[in-house]
Amino acid sequence: MINTKEILEKYKNIALVGASKDLTKTSTVVMKYLQDYGFKVFPVNPSMKGEKILDEKVFGSISEIDSPVEIIDVFRPSNEVINIAKEAVKIHAKVLWLQLDIKNNEAKKIVEASDIIYIENKCTKIEFEKFLT
Repeated sequence: MINTKEILEKYKNIALVGASKDLTKTSTVVMKYLQDYGFKVFPVNPSMKGEKILDEKVFGSISEIDSPVEIIDVFRPSNEVINIAKEAVKIHAKVLWLQLDIKNNEAKKIVEASDIIYIENKCTKIEFEKFLT
């Protein structure tokens, strides 16, 4: 059984794939929340590369991030996750975390073959709130 509490206590550098500058979007709400609790969040959105979201430079892809990334937090449709899983392997991420309603069995096989933890259909914010209170 994957212990999300241990993961969120241990790993603090998160690539947030599917970041948006729309402050009402779930990805932005989660990003701000994680920042408020000490996580370093690297927003990833190819159409916003070089812009800023919540004072963080937006990257066009995960592999462009110039710091270690431990968790890849995905806010993209399930059919896009295979390429994200391949990038997770390439950068030696520790965790591929798919948000609510996002699942991909092929991506799971890809990352687990490289000893990367796979989490699907869970929200990082909701999981963090569970052990904060």
